[in-house]
Amino acid sequence: LAVLALVAVFTIAACDSGDTSSDAPGAYTVSADEAVELIEAGEHTVIDVRTPAEFDEAHIVGALNIDVNGADFADRIAELDPEQPYLVYCRSGNRSAQAASQMEDIDIGEIADAGGLADLAAAGAPVE
Repeated sequence: LAVLALVAVFTIAACDSGDTSSDAPGAYTVSADEAVELIEAGEHTVIDVRTPAEFDEAHIVGALNIDVNGADFADRIAELDPEQPYLVYCRSGNRSAQAASQMEDIDIGEIADAGGLADLAAAGAPVE
């Protein structure tokens, strides 16, 4: 039993490097302020993972709308260039985390999870 506990501890530790910097491959979380800096730098493709109706109400200028709950989400993210960096957001951060995880599962190299639109707008992200 003790051996199994040690194996579990080492497995969990190996899976959580704690590195959330933008240099880390895969998905990572950024603050609203960091996300605005990434948006302003223009190097990340911004993806709004909310519904089309939510997107039509307000979204970050230049964002693509790929609904994480849409039937075609997997197909649409499979078409993305895995070498490009992406920034995903939603309303509150729940769906963006789901989307980032799914994108990471198909080996998209860099996905910044920016959380919710209200926080991004409050931090100065351009919204239309």
